[in-house]
Amino acid sequence: MIRVNVASALIHDDNGYILLVKNRKKGDSFYWGLPGGAVEENETLEQAVIREVTEETGYKIKITGLNSIREALFSERDHHALIITFNAKIIDGQININDPDNDIVEARWVDYGTAKELMPFLFESLRIDSNGNKSLAFYEFEGVR
Repeated sequence: MIRVNVASALIHDDNGYILLVKNRKKGDSFYWGLPGGAVEENETLEQAVIREVTEETGYKIKITGLNSIREALFSERDHHALIITFNAKIIDGQININDPDNDIVEARWVDYGTAKELMPFLFESLRIDSNGNKSLAFYEFEGVR
């Protein structure tokens, strides 16, 4: 299996909305998730998540803490993914997608209810609390997919 390190960001605004991106899967297939992506060679996790958020949303961010370290085996792609999700806040910018891979088709702020509808598995995996309470950072093996 190929090891893939992924860095993503859980970002809330002052109104409690969450920043999500709509990812192109294949053809006309899409899924919603947090901004983030693969860590490139010679890049730290922090550098990767800052770069990915800027490319996918147009925002510049500051890391404020660790949300989770999750692990999953993707048998179809033969990938062993280590997924590190940071808590972050916006420090500058506005929505402006500049994704060189053209995988992101939309970025938007959504309330908790909409986030749960758009990405139910991820919402629960990240232990997102609709009351705005932060969970302690955690590790979870999410199994084979």
